Parts: sequence; structure tokens; C-alpha cells
Amino acid sequence: MIDPAPGAAPSRAAAPHVVVVDDDPEIGLLLSRYLSGQGLRVSVADSGAGLRDTMRGQAVDVVLLDLGLPDEDGLSLMRWLRGHWHGPVIIISGRGESVERVVGLELGADDYVTKPFDLRELLARIRSVLRRAQRAPVAAPSAPIGFEFDGMRLDPQARRLTRADGSDVALTAGEFDLLLAMVERPNQVLSRDRLMNAVHGRDAGPYDRSIDVQVGRLRRKLEDDPASPKLIKSVRGSGYFFAATVRGSRA
Repeated sequence: MIDPAPGAAPSRAAAPHVVVVDDDPEIGLLLSRYLSGQGLRVSVADSGAGLRDTMRGQAVDVVLLDLGLPDEDGLSLMRWLRGHWHGPVIIISGRGESVERVVGLELGADDYVTKPFDLRELLARIRSVLRRAQRAPVAAPSAPIGFEFDGMRLDPQARRLTRADGSDVALTAGEFDLLLAMVERPNQVLSRDRLMNAVHGRDAGPYDRSIDVQVGRLRRKLEDDPASPKLIKSVRGSGYFFAATVRGSRA
């Protein structure tokens, strides 16, 4: 269900609800049969209008979004999703060009799978984004339940980032996990592979720019001047480090 407030969380239904948005009926049927057989609840929409109708009527946990749709461009639909819903989105597309992957990730997709895809790999990626979106770790009695840095507070249990004035910073599941990985290890150089594992549960491929794209999105949300970042620093040939004083917080 689309919540009128940005940042609405996905559902917590026993059987996660996956919406497949693809105008190819064979792909829709294939994914519906396969994912249903793996314990997921599946709806199929063949257009942007169909996706909107589905999301108005019920809670959704993951969207699998094809970029080539008959009624509107998939990237435009990705923009609409990020303006109305902050659950995980995996782009599935035959457009294999790197620019399409980068633009999709820039717009807030959590992952990108190119057709033809392996069904088992796609299932693994769905389960990965579901774990991240639904994760609510229980803190040990001696552990901090939040982190404070640069006038902001990160709450891992509520998966929430707030400014000093109490306003929320809307983050996707991938952006939150990337920030948490950095906040937990401030002033340490973190390789792209290490960050990729924290965010996607896998190593980066030789041409995978998803971490760089997500870092760019985080900078635009956290930095006063994203072009000259003071919090998330690049280390040429190595990765990134979080240049902030981080304090554990209990309230």
C-alpha cells in the first residue's frame, strides 16, 4: 500500500509480497510461478498504471521493475516510486548498457538484474533486499542503540536517520545499510567489496558501480556541498571512509 508519507516501510506479512512489473506475459507468468513456489506472494502488473493500482490496494514488500513498459518509461516510474514509497526496488531489464544501470541506481533502485537472468540469482537478490528492509537488530544490553554524528542521529533498530531538529532524512534500504556500515567503522578505509557485501551481500563485479552511485546519493542527502564532501571521503584506488566523530547513544 502506498503511504501518503514518504519513507513508509514495506509490509511485515508472513509471505512477502513481490510485484513484478513487466509487459511480457511469459516473463510475468514465469516469475509468478517460480517465486510463488519459493514461498512468496506475487502480483504481476504489465504497466505503470497496473503497478499504481496494485499498490493502492495492498501492502507491497518488493517491486521488480522492467524499464521497457508500454505506457511510460520505467525510469520515470522509478522516480514516481521513490516519491511515494521507499521499499526495495530491483530493476530487471534487457537494457544492459551501464548508463541504464547507473541511472536506475541514481534514481533509488536497490539492485539491477539484466535479462536473461538466472532465477536462483534473482531469488537470492530478492531475499537479500527483504532481509535488509525488514531487519531490526536487537541491541545487547551494553551496546549503544543509536549513533550520533555531525548533528544527526542514526537508529539501527528503527532504521531511521534524523537531523538535530528532529526531521527525518529519507533513505532507501540500500542507502541506510551503506551509511550504517560507515558509521560503525568511522575513519577507516572501507573497500568497495566490503561495502558491497554490507549492502548487497556480494562482492562487486569489475564493472559494478552501484556502491559509487549510492555513495553519491548519500552525499546529496548528508553533505552541505556534495561536490566537496566532508563526511564521506573517497580514497583513490581503495574505497571510502567516513570522516566524522561518531558517538554511541542510548536515547
